[in-house]
Formats: sequence, structure tokens, C-alpha cells
Amino acid sequence: MATLIAPSNHSPQEDAEALRKAFEGWGTDEKTVIVILGHRTVYQRQQIRRVYEEIFQEDLVKRLESEIKGDFEKAVYRWLLEPADRDAVLANVAIKNGKNYNVIVEIATILSPEELLAVRRAYLNRYKHSLEEDVAAHTSGHLRQLLVGLVTSYRYVGDEINPKLAQTEAEILHDAVKEKKGSYEETIRVLTTRSKTQLVATFNRYREIHGTSISKKLVDEGSDEFQRALYTAIRGINDPIKYYEKVVRNAIKKVGTDEDALTRVVVSRAEKDLKIISEVYYKRNSVLLEHAIAKETSGDYKKFLLTLLGKED
Repeated sequence: MATLIAPSNHSPQEDAEALRKAFEGWGTDEKTVIVILGHRTVYQRQQIRRVYEEIFQEDLVKRLESEIKGDFEKAVYRWLLEPADRDAVLANVAIKNGKNYNVIVEIATILSPEELLAVRRAYLNRYKHSLEEDVAAHTSGHLRQLLVGLVTSYRYVGDEINPKLAQTEAEILHDAVKEKKGSYEETIRVLTTRSKTQLVATFNRYREIHGTSISKKLVDEGSDEFQRALYTAIRGINDPIKYYEKVVRNAIKKVGTDEDALTRVVVSRAEKDLKIISEVYYKRNSVLLEHAIAKETSGDYKKFLLTLLGKED
């Protein structure tokens, strides 16, 4: 369930003209930027971008980059992009700036096969080389095998399950992931080729056999990047909502809020399932997500995130 509140009928021309007006005079009228862009669907935002460029002969995204700053600018910029293009940018930033491979795994495991294909296409258009090429160039060993396998996978989407396979592969995962004595190649094969439905059945079987979830105690302080990527893949496939709740919780809990992670979840899920993520957050933390965000953020950035959450400041 989405949190975004948008009008069913809007005039892209009026929006474009109001935004242009917000950029004129001394300083930017940030309130107008938030009121308009924070209440428009992805389709409506693309219409505004197109009309703005037609009327004023300039790119709205570039103009906004020069008008607003900091976390607010980053959030608005990402919100304005089409989802596949946004994920392409997030993936590129993750690869180039400090190798945050969790973001790559998140994109590759949570999106549908068609959505992932669209991200790869957008990445190619934007950067003139493939996502898998860049991932491979910045990684090695098992981590490279896992990440390249995940970003290039095109999984079966459906309800067919093979219980026998779930049993066998639960043991393969147990040996490699928990006992550290099996083959990581086999683990990578299972996680990058099976359908999500089949993998959830395998994770459930694992729990039945071993009395604990596969992700329990999988990572600790001493875990390497490969183990962390494995953990993210398993969590992302098994329960995306719980996965996102934990990303938000960790972002807010961190000393000095992790604005990048917080922005990523709010912006990318506001038109999908942010309402459910918020509910799970409340159940887990006994604090409303909007209150937690309001406490840890400030200014126009705070107002914009709350608007996307469907909660005016």
C-alpha cells in the first residue's frame, strides 16, 4: 500500500509554471516544490518534467540541483527520476562510492524480473556500460559470482514449488552458510537461479529442520562483504517488508542518521508498500515512523519525507 497522496487530475502546465515561479526572486520557494512534487505520481512527475522542458527550454532536474541543496536536493532528485533510472543511479553510486553492495543486492532481489531488466537497460543508457560489467570490475571471488548472478537473473514468477528440491537445497544452504563447510558455488547457484517462491519454501524448510531462520546469526562484526551480501539477499527474498523496516530502523538508530538509506526507502517505496513498512515499523518499535523521522531529520528534507509518507508536518 502506497503512502503518496496525489490528485487524480492535475495540470502539468500549471505545475511547471508554479515551479518556475518558485525559482524566481530571492531564494527558492521550497514549500511550493514540496507541495507540488510531493503530491504527484511517477507518471505525473514525468509529465511535469516534459512540459517544463518544452516551455522553459531547460531540464527541471538540473534546475532543481542548482536551486536546492543537501539531503533535500538528493531526495527530490531521486523522486523525480523514473524508478528504473533511479535504481540505476543508486546502483552506480553504490559501486563507485564506497562499494555499498547491499544496495545492489536489494535492487536485484526485491524487484520483479521485468523491473530488474528495466534497471539494467536504464543503467546501460545512462553509463554506456552494463551493470554487471561495473559490478564485476569492482569485485572478485565469491562476492563477484553472487552479485553478477543476482543482477543478471531472470527468475520464474509463479506459485510452482518443488518440495523435494526445497529439502535438498535447505541442506546445501545449511552446510555452506552455517557450517562453513559446503560449497559457496552451490549456495550462489541456488540463490541466483531459483524463483522467489521456491527459495521461500527452501528457507521455510530450513527453519523446520533446524529450528531457526537461515538469516539468524549469519553476520557478526567479523563477517566479510560476501557474507553480508548473502545475508541481504536471503532477507530481501524472504521478506522484503521486514527487510526494509530493518534498513529504516538502522538508518534512524545510527549515530548521525543514515540519510541515504532513509531517503532510498521512503522515495522508492512511497508509491508501493511504504504504508505496510510503516505499520511493521510501529509494531517492532512502538513508535510511529513519521515521529521517528521527524525527530531525526530537519528542515525541508524532513517536510519532504513526511509529505511522501502522507503526513504533512
